[in-house]
Amino acid sequence: MKEIFFWSNMKDILSIAKNKILVLDGAMGTMIQRYKLGEADFRKNWFENHDSPLKGNNDLLSLTRPDIIKDIHNAYFEAGADIIETNTFSGTNIAQSDYGLEKFTYDINFQSAKIAREVALKFTENEPHKPRFVAGSIGPTNRTASISPDVNDPGFRNTSFDKLNLAYQEQITALMDGGVDLLLVETVFDTLNAKAALFAIDEVFNQKKSSIPVMVSGTITDASGRTLSGQTTEAFLISMSHFHLFSIGLNCALGAADMHPYLKILAKKSSFLISAHPNAGLPNEFGEYDETPEKMVKQIKLFLEDNLINIIGGCCGTTPSHIKAIAELADQYLPRKMD
Repeated sequence: MKEIFFWSNMKDILSIAKNKILVLDGAMGTMIQRYKLGEADFRKNWFENHDSPLKGNNDLLSLTRPDIIKDIHNAYFEAGADIIETNTFSGTNIAQSDYGLEKFTYDINFQSAKIAREVALKFTENEPHKPRFVAGSIGPTNRTASISPDVNDPGFRNTSFDKLNLAYQEQITALMDGGVDLLLVETVFDTLNAKAALFAIDEVFNQKKSSIPVMVSGTITDASGRTLSGQTTEAFLISMSHFHLFSIGLNCALGAADMHPYLKILAKKSSFLISAHPNAGLPNEFGEYDETPEKMVKQIKLFLEDNLINIIGGCCGTTPSHIKAIAELADQYLPRKMD
């Protein structure tokens, strides 16, 4: 039976969030790409005999190359992050089924949380005045409950609310067993998927008879200001507001400049803390992100001057250099005040 690492200080993070802007980490995938890993790195000690390619399944590195994941977490904390995310964006049995690894879902999430927890505790012990926290990253999966993947059959769905709920329950259980402080349902492109995640969170909280703060972050996919499933920012907020959230926000898809008007809507309408972790600009023709920390910080400064933000970080293309610049900027401003 696995040892359970459950350490959470909800009171601390709620109190801190009232007095300072919390800094979230940056991109995990961007940092992993810098290591130029090969197929063997995704198999080491676990999957040497697995019968399908595994390169690119970054969540596996928490099992096969935990040293790399630990180094990335260290780098973000050293850059000034208050919260790091677990390496579990694709940590559901739905996403892992593409690789035939459904049965390893619990291990991926538990070990990812454990690694992050150990790094956070080390930093907290060394700097008690600046406690560090771990958010369990819960991605949207590679399925959508609201949209048909077949343009010729608009009524077809390749998943269901019940399947998503069960998959999320397994992930959430493992993340909490591993010791996360918060849960982050992120990159929400389909609100029905997010509702399944929140339902699963509620189920696990009831099973464990304990709870931790929950963050939700949606993604606006283009200049129309809508999610992929068609909701406006305000509609997305209303759809999530039945749940007692720690924060609601936006991440991915857009750079900071394009995200600004939609954060204004959230900040004006929401009774929750507001988070943002934008990309380092928009991708170039090669799918890479060119925005420097200096340029990104100039755009994020508008969020802070307009008093929109309680939690700020980075998504695709961001690195510890971006987070360092963001943390130094955020330290000069007070968090958005709640009405």
